[in-house]
Amino acid sequence: MRKLLGVTRQFRDDENGAAMVEYSILVGIIAGAAILAILAIGGWVTGRFTGLCGLLDGKAGGTCVSGTGVGT
Repeated sequence: MRKLLGVTRQFRDDENGAAMVEYSILVGIIAGAAILAILAIGGWVTGRFTGLCGLLDGKAGGTCVSGTGVGT
């Protein structure tokens, strides 16, 4: 019985699991913020290239599809 009480006290006082959960949550938040930043920057760059494609369409002998931002 004493051994069981000792094990339960040790389990109760052990904080390694709590720290691991906190670090896991922190890593998840950082990963989510990084993904959102990458998506936002990607959208901004796509918009800039699409706008540039629309401005340059037909000039200098090339063609550009402004919907996709692809030109020849």
